[in-house]
Amino acid sequence: MPEIAITGWDTRDVRFPTSLDKTGSDAMNAAGDYSSAYCILKTDSDFTGHGMTFTIGRGNDIVCAAINHVADRIKGRTLSSLVENWGKTWHHLVGDSQLRWIGPEKGVIHLALGAVVNAIWDLWAKTLNKPVWRVVAEMTPEEFVRCIDFRYITDAITPEEAVELLKKSETGKAERVKDAEQSKAVPAYTTSAGWLGYGEEKMKGLLEETLAKGYRHFKLKVGSSVEADRKRLVIAREVIGYDKGNILMVDANQVWSVPEAIEYMQHLKEFKPWFIEEPTSPDDILGHKAIREALKPDNIGVATGEMCQNRVIFKQLITSGAIDICQVDACRMGGVNEVLAVLLMAAKYGVPIVPHSGGVGLPEYTQHLSIIDYVCVSGKLSVLEYVDHLHEHFEHPSAIKNGFYQTPTEPGYSVEMKAKSMDHYEYPGKEGSWWKSDEAKPILEGVKL
Repeated sequence: MPEIAITGWDTRDVRFPTSLDKTGSDAMNAAGDYSSAYCILKTDSDFTGHGMTFTIGRGNDIVCAAINHVADRIKGRTLSSLVENWGKTWHHLVGDSQLRWIGPEKGVIHLALGAVVNAIWDLWAKTLNKPVWRVVAEMTPEEFVRCIDFRYITDAITPEEAVELLKKSETGKAERVKDAEQSKAVPAYTTSAGWLGYGEEKMKGLLEETLAKGYRHFKLKVGSSVEADRKRLVIAREVIGYDKGNILMVDANQVWSVPEAIEYMQHLKEFKPWFIEEPTSPDDILGHKAIREALKPDNIGVATGEMCQNRVIFKQLITSGAIDICQVDACRMGGVNEVLAVLLMAAKYGVPIVPHSGGVGLPEYTQHLSIIDYVCVSGKLSVLEYVDHLHEHFEHPSAIKNGFYQTPTEPGYSVEMKAKSMDHYEYPGKEGSWWKSDEAKPILEGVKL
């Protein structure tokens, strides 16, 4: 194949009005509009690379502006020069000292980095005619490790240790690849019934529907009030039962202090949740550890990760024993490369990976990450969140059958959005688009208030 060069990029501010029906609502985020800060890398060939970062509405334009700064650092570069030493490329992308001042591997700049890095992976995989998960699965341990910038994490895992871990995982890898090819690598759990803004009848109906589809893991949002949460959990357990192998999880989305989290969960322990997700501030490593130790006698685990900004925070959560479940996000951090670093640390310390997938485009992304963890790193099956919203806007949407993600086979990273959807939901939009319609007025007028 002839050399391909990056000639430029487009950014798109795409927002879906999910606040209207309370999709995505939780104790912290009452009315979000699922949004995508979108990056399209253009080349001197027919190939394009698509990447995105998930937000929930206002501020999505700020991330798009940051994408312009990050993408500018690869303009004119050849694809081969970017991927021949991925760790070096990643280090270069976070190495602009002026950009680093406003976001040293966190915040808006890092969200933008995730979109750009993932767009490079999408482009690369398309040129190889493979899905991203298979590109990584076919790497040698040494190639895998060269994708990672180990700065700041060698006290948790060294490149040499990572290579050794991956070599040990080669045992049984061929069989695990077959599992992936047969769509038996990633069992799904559902959050779709559990949004706080849904009424009890809607919640019950959705639980019954997903149970009939083969789901065995169900997550509900909590944190509004003890009384309301207990009532909703009673309904949930009436539907899914206690003794059918059906697992319940709860998610507080950071609304509690550490003492509040411990006390609150005492009121919910009779419902036997597998874990409490985001019980307190995502930056509070010591707080998560205290909550985990307090809830251990009740067999309630602690999970977090969707708001963790970088591999350094994960290093502390994992090595300190602060969490039972690692919920790495596909694009809050710096894309595939930084996720690989977290997968390795989690495997070394025996912490299961259950990626965060609650948002537009995230299931499309994270299905690849869970397969990579199963096939290449941990070798262990683990569930993955699935939110049944907005998949129709993607060229190759994620899908569930018999409770399992259907392994992506199309080349790329699965987040190429349909041009028609981008045009219709781009913000603030052109005449004829959704955000210029009368339907948008309740949201826009609410913002003005």
